[in-house]
Amino acid sequence: MTETSGFLERPDGERLAWRRVEAQGPTVIWVGGWRSDMGGTKAEALAEAAVARGWSYLRYDHFAHGASSGDWHWATIGRWREDLIAVIDDLVRGPVVLVGSSMGGWVASLAAIARPDRISALVLVAPAADFAHRLMWPNLSDEARHDIMQTGIHTVTDDFDGPYDLTRTFFDEARHWSLLDAAVPIHAPVRILQGQLDEPVPWEHALELADRIEGDDVVFNLIKDGDHRLSRPQDLARLIQIVGEARGL
Repeated sequence: MTETSGFLERPDGERLAWRRVEAQGPTVIWVGGWRSDMGGTKAEALAEAAVARGWSYLRYDHFAHGASSGDWHWATIGRWREDLIAVIDDLVRGPVVLVGSSMGGWVASLAAIARPDRISALVLVAPAADFAHRLMWPNLSDEARHDIMQTGIHTVTDDFDGPYDLTRTFFDEARHWSLLDAAVPIHAPVRILQGQLDEPVPWEHALELADRIEGDDVVFNLIKDGDHRLSRPQDLARLIQIVGEARGL
C-alpha cells in the first residue's frame, strides 16, 4: 500500500496538491496549519500510520501553500474552507475523519459545520479558531496594525519561514467565520489534543472551542509539557492512537 498523488482543479483555475492512501473505512483527511504543508512531521507520521495500518488517508496543501497554486495575498479563511469542502465532496467517498492542526482546526471545524452528514469525527490539534482576530491581531505591533489598516499590507520577517505579507483582506474576511461568539453546531465526536505550554494557541483558547461545541462527545486531552508543535515521538504516538480510535467511532 503506497500513496498516490495528484491535483484537484478548482473552478477559478487554481490547483490543490494532494496525496492519498486508498483503503477501506472512513477516510482521514489532514488539514494543515498556517503556512505549513503536507510534508510536515504530523502529516507524514499519519501517512506512515495509514500505510502500516490500512487506513484510508488524504493530505493536501491549502491554496497558496506547498505544492498548491495560489497568490498568498488572496488567501483567506473562507477560501481555505471552500477548498476543504471541495476536497471532501470531490476526492472522498463515505465518512470522513478530519484532523485539523492549529489554523487547520478552525478550517476543519467550519467544513464540519458545512458537511455534517459526511463527518464521522474530528481530531483537532491545538485548534486555533478565530486566531486571526483573537490571537494574531492583538499581538501585532502598533506599526504593523497601522500598515495593515492604512495600506492594506504589512510584511512580516520570519526567521523560520522567511518574509511574508499580512493583508487587511485576510483579517477583515476572517471575522465572517468566527466560531467563538456563539454555540458551535458540531455534533460529531470531537477529540482535542492540546499542549499546556503552547504559546501561539494558549490551552484556554482551545478549551473555549471545546466548551462551545454543541455535541456532548467532546474529549479534551491536555499535555502538560506539550508545546504548539506537538511533534515529539510521544506526541505523534498519541495523535496516531487518537486518530485510530476516532476512525472507529
